[in-house]
Amino acid sequence: MKKGIITLLILLGAVFRVTFGQDSLSLKMIVRGGINHTELKGFSTEAAQAFFLKQYLVSLGNNGFLMADTVSVTKRGNVKEVLVETGQRYEWLYLSEGNIPLSILSRLGFNSKNFDHRPVNFEALRVLIDKIIGHYENHGYPFATVRLDSIAQEGKSFSANLHLSQGPLISFDSLRVVGSSDVNEAYLGRYLGIGPGKVYVQNKVDEVVRRLKLQKAFMISDNPQVSFQNSEATVYIPLKDRKVNTIDGIIGLLPNETEKSKMLVTGQFDLELFNVSGRGRNYGLHWQRLSQYSQNLRINAEEPMILGSGIDVKASFYLLKEDTTFINRNFRIDLGHQLSSSFYINFFSMRQSGDLLSVSVEQDESSTLPEVLDFRFNSYGAQLSFFALDNIYNPRRGWQASFESAVGNKKILMNTAIPESLYEGIDLAALQYYGEFSVENYWRWTSMLTAMIRLRAGKIAGNNVLKNDMFRLGGLRSIRGFNENFFFANQYVYANFEPRFYFENGSYFMGFVDVAVLVEDGLIGERSIDRPISFGGGLSLDTGQGAFQFILGVGRSNEQQLGMNYAKVHFGYTGRF
Repeated sequence: MKKGIITLLILLGAVFRVTFGQDSLSLKMIVRGGINHTELKGFSTEAAQAFFLKQYLVSLGNNGFLMADTVSVTKRGNVKEVLVETGQRYEWLYLSEGNIPLSILSRLGFNSKNFDHRPVNFEALRVLIDKIIGHYENHGYPFATVRLDSIAQEGKSFSANLHLSQGPLISFDSLRVVGSSDVNEAYLGRYLGIGPGKVYVQNKVDEVVRRLKLQKAFMISDNPQVSFQNSEATVYIPLKDRKVNTIDGIIGLLPNETEKSKMLVTGQFDLELFNVSGRGRNYGLHWQRLSQYSQNLRINAEEPMILGSGIDVKASFYLLKEDTTFINRNFRIDLGHQLSSSFYINFFSMRQSGDLLSVSVEQDESSTLPEVLDFRFNSYGAQLSFFALDNIYNPRRGWQASFESAVGNKKILMNTAIPESLYEGIDLAALQYYGEFSVENYWRWTSMLTAMIRLRAGKIAGNNVLKNDMFRLGGLRSIRGFNENFFFANQYVYANFEPRFYFENGSYFMGFVDVAVLVEDGLIGERSIDRPISFGGGLSLDTGQGAFQFILGVGRSNEQQLGMNYAKVHFGYTGRF
């Protein structure tokens, strides 16, 4: 019994110390002069105490007490007593624009009333001077300096004029690539906005590192250097190429839906070429056999900054053959522009078409239309992307997001194999729109542990949405543990959570949990809602010349039970060159 009481008292004492012993150090601050008051505050450490006192003196200086300082420090036990003398408060009589155009100062937020009989605030003055210098640095004067001129004092009041020394007007001479990269210097100069004869802009030099982080094909190995000679600036950028061109072949083993006792072998081929000829051209070819009778093909090409402009042109073609039911084709043209190192915007035009491959014999006797029909959809839209990743090639920290939306005219075509009477009451032509949103975040908990979470959502709306016009989800790039394009949905939201344990720079073990809500609400049939969930794990091994990947996933949905006999196994090797 005694032992228990003693233990309880010890625990209560520990809790008391943790709860009430945080502010074990006290600071008694006596302020005299232009301000008179006494303040007592508690702190957990001496460092926090010293930081508070330093910040307080700074705040006094920014309120006109330029001579504020500690006069004496006395310590009695855990209480430190500090006497602060503020001195008199100084104020501005006026601050004149001097030889700087008032139009420029106004754009930079300068207002002479803020310096008219107001306390002297050196921090506000420093911010103003930095803005002025920054403005001229970005307009061809990197050697511009600003100082106070004609300084006068009348008692406790100051007056002064701003004085600008512009220095010589500087233009960019050239951009030089230093290192092993084969990137074309003219292309790189246009991408960075640094070209011969252009007025020197400091912001463009400052953004070099951030903008080059968006490039997969090459990377910057050190900080850029700038040399000035004869009123011209030459920018030296150390670059080295990455091995990012890929040839990827993956074999998948899936349960054969037509022959239960056998496995179905699927195939995939991916070819991606980046920075072709050193001019930022990118090409891609992706083919995939989804099941015994289904496959898809995607081809894309990109030509950056066409005709020397800042406009990127992209073209893509996508073909999907779904069993013996239908075939979809999608052709898209994009015009994009890099707004800044973080933002990219593009406008696009897209033509989609869907055609039935066969019509059931029973359709002649049916009283309803099938879920899939022939259609044509021409749309126009825009996409905005944001990047804030530490490395776009292998991110460990940061986030990225994108939003895409389009609207257009949708037409349903009558199929001669379907009775014309079944099309009565159906909007054969209607307005249709869609929107998709994606955000992806990376947390680097330790040097070896990183977590990725991704949230995506989309919606298709209109009066004649068809099943073969819906979003296709499922597979390695969306909801794992299911076949590729397993789900149809005209509304969806799903989240991927993926912790990664890096045992080498580019090699890691990973686990994942995917959850989703999918809504299928088409032209024919009742609304259906599915809430699939999946989990699993795998390995990604970087070999230097490529990457080996193995992923195992198990999922449950309305149409698939949870069990190892429904597990999806994907493995393959991606070669880089």
